[in-house]
Amino acid sequence: MSNQQKIVVITGASQGIGEALVKAYRDANFRVVANSRTISESNDPHVLTVAGDIANPKTADRIFSEGVDRFGRIDTLVNNAGIFTAKPFTQFTAEDWASNIATNLAGFFHISQRAVKKMEAQGSGHIVQITTSIVDQPINGVPSVLASLTKGGLNAATKSLAIEYAKRGIRVNAVAPGFIKTPLNPPETHEMLAGMEPVGRMGEIRDIVEAVLFLENASFVTGEILHVDGGQAAGHW
Repeated sequence: MSNQQKIVVITGASQGIGEALVKAYRDANFRVVANSRTISESNDPHVLTVAGDIANPKTADRIFSEGVDRFGRIDTLVNNAGIFTAKPFTQFTAEDWASNIATNLAGFFHISQRAVKKMEAQGSGHIVQITTSIVDQPINGVPSVLASLTKGGLNAATKSLAIEYAKRGIRVNAVAPGFIKTPLNPPETHEMLAGMEPVGRMGEIRDIVEAVLFLENASFVTGEILHVDGGQAAGHW
């Protein structure tokens, strides 16, 4: 990648996919603004961490006032922060509803609205959502209505924003993972989850990182929901 100190904002950046994305974008010579509810300061002068709940609009304000404004621009936003609550539909609580809506939808809305405003002024930018393949292919035994509702909403918003801003230099895409070996999936679940993948194994964090970087470089791709799911979205098996 031939980027000269571009700037990326990554939410949910303290562990798992988000942490790996921070490293990958630094390796690609991006400066990084990394956000998570709790996140340590970085020793890298080109990585600025901003702790805070992305569902709170004041956190989005701080990401821009402390990070983006300091670096002067924003080239890419990766909306990686999210939660997945697997419960039978009738067992969801009001707290489950509120937390899923807050993190998965409100968090996306607040930071993306500010990013688009900045990108529009620049005449360029790229936004990527991390959603889930289960939106397109529900799995018996994995009850996931709130994930389908919120992450499915992000898929729809991705396409809508891609069309709205296509002629203004802003691309908007999403990566929809299958079951990935992240801290959210403890080792004791791996055998079961691998059995739910058509390819017979779980994905690795690097699979998602590589997909995001592909979209970063794919200048003619916008409005795409890129499934990185071992074939889940292709159908039943």
